[in-house]
Amino acid sequence: MATDLTYQTGFRNHFATEALPGALPVGQNSPQQCAYGLYAEQFSGSAFTAPRHQNLRSWLYRIRPSVVQSAYAPMPARYLVTAPSSNAMADPNQMRWDPLPLPTEPTDFIDGLFTMAVNGDAASQAGCGVHLYAFNQSMSDRFFYNADGELLFVPQQGELILRTELGTLSVASGEIAVLPRGMKCQVQLADGEQAARGYLCENYGSPFELPGLGPIGANGLANPRDFETPVACFEDRSGPFELVAKFAGQFWSAQLQHSPLDVVAWHGNLAPYKYDLARFNTINTVSFDHPDPSIFTVLTSASDTPGMANIDFVIFPPRWMVAENTFRPPYFHRNIMSEFMGLIHGAYDAKAEGFVPGGSSLHNCMSPHGPDAETFDKASNAELKPHYQGNTLAFMFESRYPFATTEFARTAEIRQQNYVDVWSTLKSHFKP
Repeated sequence: MATDLTYQTGFRNHFATEALPGALPVGQNSPQQCAYGLYAEQFSGSAFTAPRHQNLRSWLYRIRPSVVQSAYAPMPARYLVTAPSSNAMADPNQMRWDPLPLPTEPTDFIDGLFTMAVNGDAASQAGCGVHLYAFNQSMSDRFFYNADGELLFVPQQGELILRTELGTLSVASGEIAVLPRGMKCQVQLADGEQAARGYLCENYGSPFELPGLGPIGANGLANPRDFETPVACFEDRSGPFELVAKFAGQFWSAQLQHSPLDVVAWHGNLAPYKYDLARFNTINTVSFDHPDPSIFTVLTSASDTPGMANIDFVIFPPRWMVAENTFRPPYFHRNIMSEFMGLIHGAYDAKAEGFVPGGSSLHNCMSPHGPDAETFDKASNAELKPHYQGNTLAFMFESRYPFATTEFARTAEIRQQNYVDVWSTLKSHFKP
């Protein structure tokens, strides 16, 4: 059943939505007989005994239960890697990459995934995987879910259509989407798109949530009301179809005789969602000194150590630069957190060249980084009048765990082997 891509709003709200009137039971979750002959199925994203404010689950009312499928068989995972892995190696070197080329042969989302870096341990539900995707073919008779973590999509080029069990999301460049761990989906190209490219964070740890605001107060950063969740829609379509599962670091394939996107109604607080990054209320300095990048956090996945994120999703959007007597670009820095960056569009204010839309960089724990020589000279001598930093949207996956880069990332032609040289012409200005 088609949908017009309408959404419910709010972050982690308890939603109730039905594609047919009366499909949702009233007053109970699993009646003896569901309306329309549907099956009741609970979809849980937390332990049953998790505290109420952290307990994530939705009730799905579907045409066939998920157990109606063949046995799984292992299948090749191509360039996909999961932590821990002998394929990946932690490296203190600063690294940077050009954009991933778009494929020339027919390639869907699954076959167009390339792992750049991983950390933690997926089986222990700690850390994350950082992937790039590039594909030119929509998934049609193929479906996918990830049992190892939730998926954060960051499109850079090309609008995506995410068809999920709970409804459909359209996600363009400048927006993000999150699919819960285990949510079945199809990734398709929007009408008129020939190809798509972007970034994907596979969060093994606790689900993403909004960061606390602390002294900022009630308003600022991402507003819960701006997050959008799909309304129920379904298809009753016969196969044959393939269901690809990522489980314990491996790909597995099962056969279906029906589409798994057959949920007629659902209610709960565990659902896919999207967010328009242009709605982020940037908090920046109006006096002096560049604030720490944590002030730009959109979503965070907490670890067992307060203040030390499993993974933060941070953006650097258009913003006013007003600081007085201050070096305005990001300062030279060594950090206990490890930072994987990407550029969605425009230019990043800490680099004069080499960091282009679709590209990425990695600065691991305690590896020094900061503006290149040209940016340093320009910013050190700039007239400090109010300046609007526009035409830019960069982001960062920041984690407490060092990133181990994959063999693909270390040896790919898109790696800029001389990246460290961007700082080579920084010279001493010391005048005792």
